[in-house]
Amino acid sequence: MFLRELENYKIFKAGALLKNLRWSIILLIFIISGIGFMMLYSAANGHMMPWALPQMMRFLVGVILMIGIASINLRFWRHVAYLFYGCSFLLLIAVEIIGNIGMGAQRWINLGFFNIQPSELMKIALILVLARYFSALKPEEIQNPKFLILPLLMILMPAMLVAKQPDLGTALLLIMIGAGILFSAGVKVRYFIALGITSLCCLPLVWCFLKSYQKSRILIFLNPEKDPLKSGYHILQSKIALGSGGLFGKGFQEGTQSHLNFLPEKQTDFIFTMFSEEFGFFGATSLLGLYFLLMALSLRVGLESRDRFGKFVVLGVLITVFVYVFINTSMVMGLVPVVGVPLPFVSYGGTALLTLLMSFGFLLGVDLQKYRKSSS
Repeated sequence: MFLRELENYKIFKAGALLKNLRWSIILLIFIISGIGFMMLYSAANGHMMPWALPQMMRFLVGVILMIGIASINLRFWRHVAYLFYGCSFLLLIAVEIIGNIGMGAQRWINLGFFNIQPSELMKIALILVLARYFSALKPEEIQNPKFLILPLLMILMPAMLVAKQPDLGTALLLIMIGAGILFSAGVKVRYFIALGITSLCCLPLVWCFLKSYQKSRILIFLNPEKDPLKSGYHILQSKIALGSGGLFGKGFQEGTQSHLNFLPEKQTDFIFTMFSEEFGFFGATSLLGLYFLLMALSLRVGLESRDRFGKFVVLGVLITVFVYVFINTSMVMGLVPVVGVPLPFVSYGGTALLTLLMSFGFLLGVDLQKYRKSSS
């Protein structure tokens, strides 16, 4: 059925696709990812294994997926949005039953050749399903509370499953992505205020359900010096590395905190710290500038789109990248608790990288929609 629908939705031919793709966005993705490959090479002390080469191979697969998704008519993704969400939700349930346990968490499903993390796919699914839902509503319906029950359930149900894994960082990301789309759809501010007050009142109850290490992260965030050799070690070493980089850094592969193994998780959550130590304040702000430019070009795609579904998809992708960058950089500087959020296109990770590239495939598809002769 869906293959027939796919044929009807006019996949872009190679020549037209290459001509009309927003190459400025693709170039920025390649530049930022190239910085990531370079830092993973540095993290392994000048070796392609075990991080840089696998990341490059996943990136190539992700780029193929990105271009493939972009070539498909946007109407097809609108058509399958609920199916995509349903499959992603079933995968989250499957994690509870057959998921692999790693580092104390049950987040992955082993496919033999690859470990898939359904919570990452749910970020894309949530964007698509909320975009589909709100693009079909009239402005006056969005202001009616009864029309907000379904999208709230769509956000909270997967967030609760992800939090149970436990993966509090990704659960919060899902909530923030959902909240951002709700706000951009025109939901009244008073509803957000009411929800915020309710959430504050529920904090004591939420605290009771947190794992011991999650409580420790919050307490250490408030006072990292309380346990400098255990719970506070990560953030204290991160701050030392950030400060030691100075204005222009110590040089490529010359970071002492990372290469003498004082800095933990340097290839994943704390890769921005390692980059800042090696390239200094100038390098760190330049990388943040690249992210800002990527988000600005993405916003332009959304503003130029004449399709409501497409606008919401672009906003969802834009919110995702912003939240990733904001939380990761704030986390390594000690401004928010450590929650395990990667730096987009730079941190080592398979499913996270692939889903980010897939997300930009949808964004590029929105941009390509204006070149089609017919659109809905």
